[in-house]
Amino acid sequence: MKNIVLIGMPGAGKSTIGVLLAKSMLYSFIDTDLMIQNNYGKSLCDIIDENGTDKFLKIENDVIYSGEFERSVIATGGSAIYGKEAMKKLKENGTVVYLQLPLGEIERRLGDIHTRGVAMKNGTTVAELYEERKSIYEKYADINLDCSGLTAEQCVDRIIEMIK
Repeated sequence: MKNIVLIGMPGAGKSTIGVLLAKSMLYSFIDTDLMIQNNYGKSLCDIIDENGTDKFLKIENDVIYSGEFERSVIATGGSAIYGKEAMKKLKENGTVVYLQLPLGEIERRLGDIHTRGVAMKNGTTVAELYEERKSIYEKYADINLDCSGLTAEQCVDRIIEMIK
């Protein structure tokens, strides 16, 4: 059985939906942000602050690329899509699901984005990040799921329907 890879903006619900989906499918759950934090023994914020955004993106790509995933639901960090090698590997043995939400909903969920460890250049707004990433998420997605107005459980049900 293929892995299920969740991509989307920070705040889209990748980790929340991922845990529920893994339980429903009897899969392992992997959060790539936690993999990075465990490898470095630091929060994402600290890793980004100490290394800068570009170096963090390289770290993220390398950690995901070197990971072993089997029968897993993988919640990626919102910036994982910038790692070409990582995304190639994830797509080869997984179905990539883009959890879509409108910008306003993302902004409402995020609150202070700077405490979340989001890889973005200084001075970039959430709206600019959203516009920059949207087409990249769509490029990698095998399935686009509009999560607007859906609970996490409803999203899980839709994903299971779509991958069957």
